[in-house]
Amino acid sequence: MTSIPLDEHTAAHVAELFRAFSDTSRVRILSAILDREMNVSQLAEIAGVTESAVSHHLRGLRQMRLVTARRDGKEVYYSVEDPHIIALFQQGVNHILER
Repeated sequence: MTSIPLDEHTAAHVAELFRAFSDTSRVRILSAILDREMNVSQLAEIAGVTESAVSHHLRGLRQMRLVTARRDGKEVYYSVEDPHIIALFQQGVNHILER
């Protein structure tokens, strides 16, 4: 692979993207919604954190445009729809598992 020169703006966005993967709770949340929608209470149970903590993480992930939300009545369901994010996440997991 050849090097990719990055300007400061692009480098900052790449760093922000990887920062999203720097917290174990966020990683567990992302893992849970890679292939299906889930609400905050479901994600809290899977991630082993409070609903408040999940909401906090989801807010940041939505600001980074890594997670989308869909309202159905009073419930909000979250998912990852960007195929680049899904592929990046899966590659990261595969890298760790193949060590």
